[in-house]
Formats: sequence, C-alpha cells, structure tokens
Amino acid sequence: MTTSNQAVRRGPSWLPAAVAGVFGLFYAYAVWTAVAFLLAQATGVEGLNGGGWAILLFSVVFPIIVFVAGVVLARRRPVLHLAVVLLVGLGLVAVFWLNILTYAITNGNSLVGS
Repeated sequence: MTTSNQAVRRGPSWLPAAVAGVFGLFYAYAVWTAVAFLLAQATGVEGLNGGGWAILLFSVVFPIIVFVAGVVLARRRPVLHLAVVLLVGLGLVAVFWLNILTYAITNGNSLVGS
C-alpha cells in the first residue's frame, strides 16, 4: 500500500517565468509594431475615422489579451505545455496582424478620413 504523502518532484520555479518572459518579448514586439502602425496612420494626411481608431486600437490590445490568456491557461501545466500554448498564441497574433495589414491595404479608404 502506497501513501499519497510522497513529494511530487517539480522543476525550478524560475523556468516558467523565463519561458513566459522570452515569449513576452515577442508579444511586446507585436504590440510595439501595432502602436507604430497606429501612430503612422493617425498622423497621416487624412487621419483616422472612428472605425479606423477602433480597429487599430484593438490590434494594439489583442496581443496583450492573447498573452495573458495563454499564461492563465497554461500556468499550472508543465513548461513545455506553457511554451506550446504561448507559441500557438503568437501564431494567432501573427495571423491577426496580417489580417489587419491586408484590411488596411485593400480597404484603406474605410480607415481614413473624418
């Protein structure tokens, strides 16, 4: 008969924080790129309309939401699961950013103007 009082061996506590920190840099780059694009469009000749502000502000906030959701979903999992969840989230952010750029290029007139 075995007892359930045996200690479960866990990895170092700094490792998940380091993995989240490294992925956080990539997510921060996505936020920085979205902010730069927002500022470039807002200070353009025609400026942005309400829809343009909403779309481009959401493109700034979206990587933050995905990163926080990924960390919350995988915080009690092994480090490899955390890394995979954050990598999938980063792919989701990249696809979303490509959709924003495609929309801005093909429907640019719907973002600008007053």
